[in-house]
Amino acid sequence: MADNSNSNKEEFQALHNGGTKPRIVSNLNRDYQPKPLGEQSRALNRQTIMVIIGNLGVMSIGMGLGLPTITQNPMTDTNEKVYLTQSQFTWFASLNLLAAPLGGLLSGVLLDKLGRKYTIYTLNILALISWLLLAIASKEDNDIMFIELMISRFLIGVTHGLSSAPVGVYSAEISTPKIRGRLILGTSISVSLGITIIYVLGYFIRSDWRLIGWICTTFQLLTLISVLPMPESPNWLISKGRLPEARKTLNYFRGLDKKAVITHPEVLAEFNILQKNIQLAEGQKTPSFWKSLRLPEVYKPLLILIGMFAFQQLTGIFVIIVYAVQISMEAGVSIDPFMCAVLIGLARLLTTCPMAYLLEKWGRRRAGMISAAGMTVSMTLLAIQNQPWLRDIPFLPVIAIVSFIVLSTLGIFTLPFFMISELFPQHVRGRASGLTVAFGTLAAFFCTKTYPGMRDAIGNEYCFVIYGVVSFAAMIFVYLVLPETRRRTLFEIEEQFRKKKSLKPTLVEMNEICVK
Repeated sequence: MADNSNSNKEEFQALHNGGTKPRIVSNLNRDYQPKPLGEQSRALNRQTIMVIIGNLGVMSIGMGLGLPTITQNPMTDTNEKVYLTQSQFTWFASLNLLAAPLGGLLSGVLLDKLGRKYTIYTLNILALISWLLLAIASKEDNDIMFIELMISRFLIGVTHGLSSAPVGVYSAEISTPKIRGRLILGTSISVSLGITIIYVLGYFIRSDWRLIGWICTTFQLLTLISVLPMPESPNWLISKGRLPEARKTLNYFRGLDKKAVITHPEVLAEFNILQKNIQLAEGQKTPSFWKSLRLPEVYKPLLILIGMFAFQQLTGIFVIIVYAVQISMEAGVSIDPFMCAVLIGLARLLTTCPMAYLLEKWGRRRAGMISAAGMTVSMTLLAIQNQPWLRDIPFLPVIAIVSFIVLSTLGIFTLPFFMISELFPQHVRGRASGLTVAFGTLAAFFCTKTYPGMRDAIGNEYCFVIYGVVSFAAMIFVYLVLPETRRRTLFEIEEQFRKKKSLKPTLVEMNEICVK
């Protein structure tokens, strides 16, 4: 027994000191192996807190998306001194999505030129101005009020485009692979939380939309103050040659003192790998962004994500968010439609929170297929709810709408934002992310702006049929095209695209997913 114990201790010391891993390691050894430095509680807390702070500003995007749902009735009330016509309100509801592509393209430039931190500062400042314009909109002149509201919505739209990539990219670059998924997902959680908050505000404040503007302005000001101390991403600092600052931030995010010298061998090894990969990319005379689009590691993920964003919008996800109250009323929901909107917001929020766990357990492709299949069923039920054999099912419209929201959040709504931070290589990540988001938000504008006309032309039932058919097509797209990035590093994903290898899970990996 003594010999066995000594042998275990020697093996443990060899591992701890960087020696060669023995062929057979006892269970006792595994228990003694320390966690990697970046996965210890101090490092994980720092990574998590910074990502949460960065995502506070993203909540404004959700608030902006849900705002038309709670303001349509008071803003179009002809008994008020100033009000919007129905045509003007459709622009209020959709202009933010038309402006978002500009923000998406601007995001790519700012991420590369200014860095992740200052891009996050910029989106918070624009959101603050937008909410302030909403709060102080004219109470005397219709035309002036309309112009102010359009500028407000344009700015929140630019903010929407700006916000879709930087916090996710920042999360991916500061985190360890163990928690990368849940941190990247923070952006989707923040959007869902923002939608829920604005629905709750609308439930309690049904007529004074300017008061809602003041509440959001105050929140945005506090958010701007909170993001000021955020450290920059070490990846970006290395790419700009600011090595002392990069060492400081990497030390910080790995739980060490914020010093310009790295003394811990594990952090030093990570820093050297990052520096080598970035310098290697620079040494290869990386082509311009537009020439980079010819590279398989760029154009393949770009086409895949554009397809995902197209399906995300054409399934009617944003239409349900923007017109939640109106769709609930027209679908025959028997409860307070504002309460139904709150339930929709809560359903999305509660479903988004465990998504990091589900994506790690199921994998990206399985989550996307389950999501699209469920959305198909939900939209079909909503389309045929008036059939005699379904009329007696209590609360069927509520069940169908909330189920659609829950199931879309499980994959089709969340995955494009989640994977945008995983698929693109470092040297084009900013601009490629911006271009992808620009396409997604342009598709969102098209769907949101045309929904009222499509509803009037063919009726809600056939709108729901179309959304159901597109959801089914999305399921096929995910099965055939979407790569599996579960448990792969960013470098491995890039290499597999470059070498034209399949990123679909192997049979062994699928068995692991099923067992777990």
